[in-house]
This record gives sequence, structure tokens and C-alpha cells, in this order.
Amino acid sequence: MCGIVGAVAERNVIPILLEGLRRLEYRGYDSAGIVALNEGAGFNRLRVLGKVNELAQSIVASPIHGSAGLAHTRWATHGKPSVNNAHPHICKDEIALAHNGIIENHESFRAKQISAGHTFSSETDTEVVVNQIHSHLQESGDLFTAVKDTTTEIEGTYALGVINHNEPGRLVAARKGSPMVIGVGIGEHFISSDIFALLPVTRQFIVLEDGDVADLYRERVIIFDRDGNQVDRPVIFSETPVDSADKTGYRHYMLKEIFTQPAAIADTLEGRIENGRFIEAEFGAAAGDVLGQAENIHIIACGSSYHAGLIAKYWLEAEAGIQCSVDIASEYRYRSPVVPVNTLFLAISQSGETLDVLEALRLAGSKPYLARLAICNVPESSLTREADMVFLTRAGIEIGVASTKTFTTQLVALLMLTALLARRRGLGEEKEAQLISQLEKLPGRVNSVLELNGRLKKLAEEFIYKNHTLFLGRGTMLPVAMEGALKLKEISYIHAEAYAAGELKHGPLALVDDDMPIIAVAPNNRLLGKLSSNLQEVSARGARLYIFSDSGIDRETNSDMTIIRVPPVEDIITPIVYTVPLQLFSYHVAVLKGADVDQPRNLAKSVTVE
Repeated sequence: MCGIVGAVAERNVIPILLEGLRRLEYRGYDSAGIVALNEGAGFNRLRVLGKVNELAQSIVASPIHGSAGLAHTRWATHGKPSVNNAHPHICKDEIALAHNGIIENHESFRAKQISAGHTFSSETDTEVVVNQIHSHLQESGDLFTAVKDTTTEIEGTYALGVINHNEPGRLVAARKGSPMVIGVGIGEHFISSDIFALLPVTRQFIVLEDGDVADLYRERVIIFDRDGNQVDRPVIFSETPVDSADKTGYRHYMLKEIFTQPAAIADTLEGRIENGRFIEAEFGAAAGDVLGQAENIHIIACGSSYHAGLIAKYWLEAEAGIQCSVDIASEYRYRSPVVPVNTLFLAISQSGETLDVLEALRLAGSKPYLARLAICNVPESSLTREADMVFLTRAGIEIGVASTKTFTTQLVALLMLTALLARRRGLGEEKEAQLISQLEKLPGRVNSVLELNGRLKKLAEEFIYKNHTLFLGRGTMLPVAMEGALKLKEISYIHAEAYAAGELKHGPLALVDDDMPIIAVAPNNRLLGKLSSNLQEVSARGARLYIFSDSGIDRETNSDMTIIRVPPVEDIITPIVYTVPLQLFSYHVAVLKGADVDQPRNLAKSVTVE
């Protein structure tokens, strides 16, 4: 993986492919490449180890142009980051291919192809695919047939873009497991891993389904499904703003996305409250029946979305009286979960393309759940198409790899779901109205927290030379601490771990010394007294404490303790509010350490492989 852009047109497509790659940079990558095809001229390919800007500079130095082409950003899976391993790959100057995904049976193909006389120039699993397509092309003489035959033989996940040097007006695409969309133009067509990459050239898209193979020409698109039947996939219109990729004055996308959280929260609430009550149908047409029957909730997710699920578990059990279990998607897939009667399956994903989440959703379809509900930020995603019920957050495109506004809007959605389930179990109108009031005030609460930006930037200076940090929390603040630790480690590369404060005596205290900073999330709630006792244990062992708290701990003058005062908020929304200063703090630490904030090393925004 990570990003594919392709085009077949009358005009020079190189600027379109380059802009598409730039708009896919947020997905994370370590190398980039492009191949152009002109009638009678064959392939021109350039690849670089590094950023898309370096690829653009290579094109300036060695200009290429073409009316058809493929471009790719690679996040290394098989084979280290290198120019030879970068895509697109070419077989015998006849077939060029870009691939996202993992080919699980590549080793057996490689052995057979070597025996047949193929030579390999890379360590990738992808090269066996381009070789196999080439072999089938020699047999059938038709590119589409060669790609279709190859997809029946390879095992694993793939999104493929393929061009033939003899057919500059044709491009074949296929997908299984990895996302792929077709951009519809006038006398031209495009492919990409992501609608966002193609917004400068089209608003009309066809989303390929799993197993589809598409034959693209300048004037038409023909699609066949996994069973070989020709099908018509609907053309959808995207209203996503083209300028979503602009930083609009912010130094990094992540900072912009942190500061746009009040608007994202307000947008997620917009139109979903009527006459002082949450609108149940916003969770799907069947929400009334399903939520009325639900006695258990089973949440699966990955990364930050998993932390959102852990917070929701506290809410659902405390407010709605519903038993809730939370699984990491990659673990759920490989165990044998017991499904209690009347259990609602809930998948949470920012992108809706995370492979482990998708496979978990598919697995859940074979189990006796009431329904499969998805909370997602991307309306055109695989997850939203395959789930039985969908709630769309409205965070807008998130470019920074580290989740910020998508996480807080997920929490808003989960709190709304909690309220609806609680209503079914006797939550009074007055209490629901109070919760609605708190959520409607939430954008203002977050704005108040954002005013701590200068304070947090100064605080970050104390962490420039730190290598480890321990985060502590209790209750709903434990997953908040986990999210804070994740943010710090993924963008600043400081090793950070989160623990339940009550677990200190069971191991983590062994790590505490004057070189181990401790960050505690400590709102003034019923667990503050317990947490304060835990912090005394840490302080007695010489640790430096950094406490995010509104009130109740009044020892800021002590040399071993720094308190960051967060504006007081209602207890139920504290997880959302307290997440924001931890995001800002991590951002400033990363900037001071010179890290690549928006594209941290080794990470991708959308994880479309296992």
C-alpha cells in the first residue's frame, strides 16, 4: 500500500497524477513513482525514495508526459523502502502496474516465474502480479482478460491499476480488500484509492465493490463483478470541498484539525436534534427496532477508534444499563466470541477502509447479532456500504495521520447512541434535554480549551529531551490517557504508555524515577480522591508530575508538580474535552523535536492490510 492514482485521457495526465499523489500524502508512504504512456513511445517511468515533491523535481529535471499513466505512493510491506521496490512495476516494457495490498501466495508465484524465465528487480510481492498479467496477456491477447485471470489466482488483498504499452487509451482496474474508485470525466476517466485525490478534476465517482474488475477507456467504463457478470455501479456525486487540503494559515494539518474540532462537533450534531430530543433515525432506518431490542453492545475498532469504544463502554453501562464489550478488530477476527442474545455489533472507523475492521464486520455477518452498525467519517467507504446501519460523523477530511477531530466526533456520536439506548430504558425527557444542552455547548467548551495553546507550547519544552512518559487515568479518563499516550508516541516518537492509576503497585511503579515524567488526567469527579492517592505514590518516588485538572488539586507551587488548568465541564463530556489539550501538547512536543507531524515515520492513515 498506500496510494494509487491513474488516468486515461486525451490530455497530458502527468500534472493530474502528481496532484493526486500530493492529495494522498496524508495516508503515509516512504517512496513514490509515476509512469507515463504515449502512443508509439512506450513507457516513461520515474521513481524516488522519499516524498512526492522529490518526484516532482525529478520530472522537472527529466520531463515526461502521456495521455495515460499510473502513479503510486508506497508504504513498505514486502521489501525495504527503495527505488527498486517503489511502484509502478513494469514487466518486459509491456505491462505497467501499481498495487495496494498484500499478495499472500507471492512466494509460490515467484518460484514458478523464475523457472519460466522471469527475472525480478524488486523484493516486492507486487512484481509477481505484473509478471502474471504479462503471461496471461501472451495467451489471450487482451489486457482485461489477463487481469481478470490473474485476480482469480492471487490470494490476499489488492487494488490494481494496469496499463499496456500497446493501448494508451485503456486502463484496467481491480479491487479486493483495498479501496478503489473511478473518477468520471468528459472524454477521460481516472482511478484512485481515495475520492479526495481526484476532486480537482471530477466530482463524479464510481465506487468499485470487492471482486470488481473495471475496463476503462476515455469514453466509457465497463465493470464486471467477481462472478464475471457485467454490472452497473451507481455514479455518486461528492460535495467534499476541493480546498480541504489547504492548511489555511496553520503550520501543519494536524494543528488545523485540532482547531477545527468545535466546527466538526457542531456539524456532527447539526440536524440530529428535534424538539429537544435526539433523532433515532440518524442511526439508520431500522434504528427504532434494533435499539429497542438491544440488550448488549459489542464494539470493534482499531487505534484511536478503539479508545473511543472504551470510553463508550463506560457511558453505555453507566447511563443506559447495557452490557458492552470492546475488541481490537485484529483480535476479534481470530478468536471465538460468544454472542449473547440481542447483541448489537458496532464497528468504529475513521476511514471505513481499515481491513481488520472490514473483515470483522464481514465475520459478524455470519453470527447472530441483531444488526451491524458502523460509525464512520467517510460516506463512500466500504464500511458504510457493507454495514446494516450507519451513522456518519461530519469531521471532514482529516489529512494528519494522527486522529484528532475524527476521534472527538466519534465520541459525540457514541454519546448520542448512549442517550438513545438510555431513552429506551427510561431516560426521562428532562435528563435527555440536559445532555443535549451539554453537547450543544461542547463546541464552546472545546474553544475554551484551545486557549491553552500557548501554555501547552511552553510545557512541551520540558519534554524535548525525554525518552519515556507514563500517562495515568481512572474511569473514563483511562482511555483518554491511552489516547494521549498514543498521540505522543506516534508523532513525537517518545515512548509513552498509559495505565490505570490503581495499577501502579502492580508493576509500573518500578519505572518511576526523576527521569520519568508522569502525565495524569484528573478532572474533579468522584474518582479524584483515589487518583490523588495514586499520584502521591508517584511523587514519593521522585517523579515529575504533570496534571490536567480543573480543580481539586491545589499544589501548583510544589517543584515536583505542574498543573494545567482545564475549564470545568460537566462530567459526562469530560472525556471529549480533556482529549483536546493532550492533542495540543503532543503536537507541540513533536514540533519542538523536529518530527514530521502530519506524516509520522512508519505510519499510514488508512491501514488497508492486516
